[in-house]
Amino acid sequence: MATRDIYEPSFDEDIRTESSANQCPECDGRVTTNAVETVCEGCGLVIDEQRIDHGPEWRAYDDEECERTGAPLTAARHDRGLSTEIGRGTDAKGNEISGQKRRRLARMRREQTRGRWRSKAERNLAHGLGEVRRLASALELSNSVRDQACQLFRSAQNEDLLRGRSIEAIAAASVYGACRCNGLSRLVDDVSEMARVAESRVTNAYKTLNEALGLPAEPISPSMFVPRLASDLKCPDEIRQRARALAEQAEERGVTTGVHPAGFAAACLYKAGREEGRWLTQSEAADVANVTTTTIRNHHDVLQQFDFVQRADRATVAAQERFIKQ
Repeated sequence: MATRDIYEPSFDEDIRTESSANQCPECDGRVTTNAVETVCEGCGLVIDEQRIDHGPEWRAYDDEECERTGAPLTAARHDRGLSTEIGRGTDAKGNEISGQKRRRLARMRREQTRGRWRSKAERNLAHGLGEVRRLASALELSNSVRDQACQLFRSAQNEDLLRGRSIEAIAAASVYGACRCNGLSRLVDDVSEMARVAESRVTNAYKTLNEALGLPAEPISPSMFVPRLASDLKCPDEIRQRARALAEQAEERGVTTGVHPAGFAAACLYKAGREEGRWLTQSEAADVANVTTTTIRNHHDVLQQFDFVQRADRATVAAQERFIKQ
């Protein structure tokens, strides 16, 4: 199977789809659906969840006939989760074991560790997948996104992209690439901060993955960051909806081309807050978006000019309609 085929959408992947037929019952906002839940992008209301049953498929009509088949295969482990895990200190029922058995288990763990990896490549794969799992947990990503990031790291190793590059940088780039493919609002600096790797190295690693594997990543729009920043700033729903409308209107006019998406979203929240009488400062908006106050001020000036042009257009249309009626 080609390495690009793993990213083709299927019925059980966490790919967001828009539902034009349904609207949010609270704010009439846009509703998106993934494999886990149906969420309103405007107010964050969870309309439906767990549409697919991820539980076990076996049945047990009697306790004596209940059979355990073990944990399912997972892409987050280098051996797909098939290796044996030797416990420490207690048995399967949680009872304390004797010192002699503890020493025996310690020797067994040592021998298992020595023979766990068949090659250095498998050892690097285990280290990289562990880093991917740590980043996914720190960024609070779903299991489906984590598994896609692990599969992306496997594809990078199969394509021999780890040669001459840091394993941590490739792992961080895999997590960032999985977020981009799923439309999640994550920036490179967010991932690099958790990965303890320089942002430039993560950016270069992501460019390498994108060119070699052809990731289906869409451009990041400022409207994607509005709900996240509004939640961090504890803004009311009115300000969030107004800021999202400003960001979408600016995207339609092409004003957001080449701008910092999080900075422009913070500027939209700043402008919406001033319109609603909530005096959100530029420093607060800049801190939550991880940009400077100059960026917020420049984007706010662009929004002011864009708003002035919109008002002029509306006045022109109104004057034309009055002239036609006369």
